[in-house]
Amino acid sequence: MFFYFACSNLIYYVSNPSFTLGIEEEYMVVHPETRELTSHDQKIVEIAGRLLDDQVKAEMHQAVVEVGTGICANIDEARNDLGKLRRAVGDIAKEQGLRIAAAGTHPFSHWSTQLITPNPRYDEIVNELQEAARSNLIFGLHVHVGIEDKNMAMHIANSVRYFLPHVYALSTNSPFWEGRNTGFKSFRSKVFDKFPRTGIPDMFNTYEDFISYVNLLVKTGCIDNAKKIWWDLRVHPFFPTIEFRICDCPTRIDETIAIAAIFQSLVAKLYKLRTANLNFMTYTRALINENKWRAGRYGIDGKMIDFGKEEEVRTRSLIIELLEFIDDVVDDLGCREAINYVHKILDEGTGADRQLKIYEETGDLVKVVDYLVEESMAGL
Repeated sequence: MFFYFACSNLIYYVSNPSFTLGIEEEYMVVHPETRELTSHDQKIVEIAGRLLDDQVKAEMHQAVVEVGTGICANIDEARNDLGKLRRAVGDIAKEQGLRIAAAGTHPFSHWSTQLITPNPRYDEIVNELQEAARSNLIFGLHVHVGIEDKNMAMHIANSVRYFLPHVYALSTNSPFWEGRNTGFKSFRSKVFDKFPRTGIPDMFNTYEDFISYVNLLVKTGCIDNAKKIWWDLRVHPFFPTIEFRICDCPTRIDETIAIAAIFQSLVAKLYKLRTANLNFMTYTRALINENKWRAGRYGIDGKMIDFGKEEEVRTRSLIIELLEFIDDVVDDLGCREAINYVHKILDEGTGADRQLKIYEETGDLVKVVDYLVEESMAGL
């Protein structure tokens, strides 16, 4: 049950946001025989740099490759750009005798055997965070939605926090860690929790309040810039976007596009409410964290708290409510087909559900990796 209330303070009179999209995915580099994570010695990034400018980047661990789309006007453009990147990186990896796979964690490789990419920035992070950084061998999805007015972006970020666990549940794709079934649908977030400045963010009344917070952390030597704030959601400190960072990297590209379309639609819907002098109810970080924990543990097959009703509700029902909530903006955004894929996730299960099913049938985590490699390139 979603609640709105009239807002008595002034509406922001700004030009309409662009609601553009940018998508970043982190892929694992897999040895085709052992199916272990393996270093690509930056060869994939080097070759991709000649073909795709700076859309393919190295990450802290040498077994990770990150891709990022350009600024996309709509979800179709985002899908085309991301499909091109997945295809290209997959082809380059094959040429190097390697494979690419997409999921939140590798089912059985151990982080201690993986090499760190030589880079002053990564050296600094490892020096400060030590084992927390070295063990952070995880793979995420980040979605940027264009909104140019920073105060409006902060207002929307405060409200959209409520929905983060709902979308996170749809993305759950990391049930295994170091060869064990963790019992979580998404263990990736548990690994990342060891980092400082992660998780659901607090509310900020204005963007200026957020900047004051950043400046205090810089002044006191906690961080050197705002990019070291790794929350599940942030008004980006350098780009005119709201960045969603909570999700596991999906295996299927259609899942990524569905999730990106939901985030875009949520931003558009909350903007529509705000300019009609209405607000969506905001909730504390402590309450939202209860739902995030449930989403990571149980995925779409658990229950979350409906804070309006003050009772437990099936997560699947809350996801359907979310789709109803954004329904009046999806056609204007041109993303209905992408949104409709959510029903397929609800029918067939998330990436975590499918990984677990293969493991239950075969008892073999190598078969799970084979599935991830194949499915990551499907439909391209």
